[in-house]
This record gives sequence, C-alpha cells and structure tokens, in this order.
Amino acid sequence: MKELLAEIAKHMVDYPDQISVKKIDGKNTIVLELAVAKQDLGKIIGVKGRNIGAIRTLMMAVSGKIHKRIVVELVE
Repeated sequence: MKELLAEIAKHMVDYPDQISVKKIDGKNTIVLELAVAKQDLGKIIGVKGRNIGAIRTLMMAVSGKIHKRIVVELVE
C-alpha cells in the first residue's frame, strides 16, 4: 500500500525525490502519511480537493483485499 501511494504521488508532482510515505499500523486501520514538497501540495490536493479525494478513493478500494481501512493523510 505504501509503495502504491508513493508511485501515484510521484507521477503527480514536480519534485518526486521529496516524497515520503509513513505507515502507521493499527488493529483495523492503516494510516498512510504522505509528505511532499511545499511547492507540490497544491498538485496533490487539486481543485476543490479532487486529486486527494481520488487518491483516497483508490486506496480504500485497494484496502478491500487486506480487510483493513486505509486512511491517507497529507502532511506538510
């Protein structure tokens, strides 16, 4: 999951080398904290939050295979 999120984000930003994803495991939830360069925050969020919404939807769809809820948080 962590690698998938990083790969999606790499194709959306200008500074792909500054992407980092931190995984926090819980009992029923996995939290993925996505950190990008300040200049790329707008690209990840998108107009009216559509890009980050699409990323979260995609990650929730993938989470069905592991039977855990995946939460994507964008960190500065």
